Amino acid sequence: MSSEYQESSELVLITGASGFVGAALMQRLTIEGRHAYAAIRTVAPNARLAPDLSADANWLPLLQGIDVVVHTAARVHIMNDKAADPLAAFRETNVAGTLALARQAAETGVRRFIFISSIKVNGEETAPDTAFSAADIPAPIDAYGISKAEAEAGLQQIARDTGMQVVIIRPPLVYGPGVKANFQSMMRWLQRGIPLPFGSIQNKRSLVALDNLVDLITICIDHPAAANQIFLAADGDDMSTPELLRRVAAALGTTAKLFPVPTSMLTGAAHLIGKPAIAQRLCSSLQVDISAARQLLGWQPPLTVDEGLRQTAQWFLSR
Repeated sequence: MSSEYQESSELVLITGASGFVGAALMQRLTIEGRHAYAAIRTVAPNARLAPDLSADANWLPLLQGIDVVVHTAARVHIMNDKAADPLAAFRETNVAGTLALARQAAETGVRRFIFISSIKVNGEETAPDTAFSAADIPAPIDAYGISKAEAEAGLQQIARDTGMQVVIIRPPLVYGPGVKANFQSMMRWLQRGIPLPFGSIQNKRSLVALDNLVDLITICIDHPAAANQIFLAADGDDMSTPELLRRVAAALGTTAKLFPVPTSMLTGAAHLIGKPAIAQRLCSSLQVDISAARQLLGWQPPLTVDEGLRQTAQWFLSR
């Protein structure tokens, strides 16, 4: 671990502990011999049976004796959301459900509530040579980002009203063993040697390796300077889309076959097929400033990008 403070033996409850981030965090705490319970929907060792994440959920039985809640459970961002009212659906789970849990946590004496939010609270892209910071005024655009911003605001009010400490962590795209969706598709394209029209994209994007995010969360469980702070998470090594593809291909033991197509043509084609968000992720910049975590917590991402990509590639190839 990258910080020098003394760890405590507090009891931690992890929501969403069967998910991508929650499962990795539970594994980390278990290996370290920490006292942690997984809040999941099925009976399992070291688990407490979790209710639905909704406004009327009863979390009180699970929260007895808990010192710290790490809330990773959420209605996640969906590229092609089929909900009739996506914002209402996100609000039901990510806002009402989160705040109900937090109020009950404060009621039962939970000392600290760590909320895994999203960089989408800051916005969707950054201008060239600029980066989002923890001090930025929230500017979410899509329904998911709006719901996370509203949850953050509600949690901060609960902290003011009750004295329960709230820590907010906003990661960008998280990759690592077990990653799904677009990142897994990208690895599949590269492994198959499919030529990709992304050779002329000139952008910079921040990502965060799963182990780096888990390391930051683990530090925030105990570190006194984390109380009531917002931290952005990233690897600290921003890449263009072509550079990312080349480094992923190298981790897979192959070579990325990239050919240049003007960014304007890629963006236009994506709009024609109704997938502008994909073009934005591929072509625009999104950089993250992690100086707040470095300065307040003494945190340094323990994994390099290449090591994180190597671990991800090994998992992918082993399947």
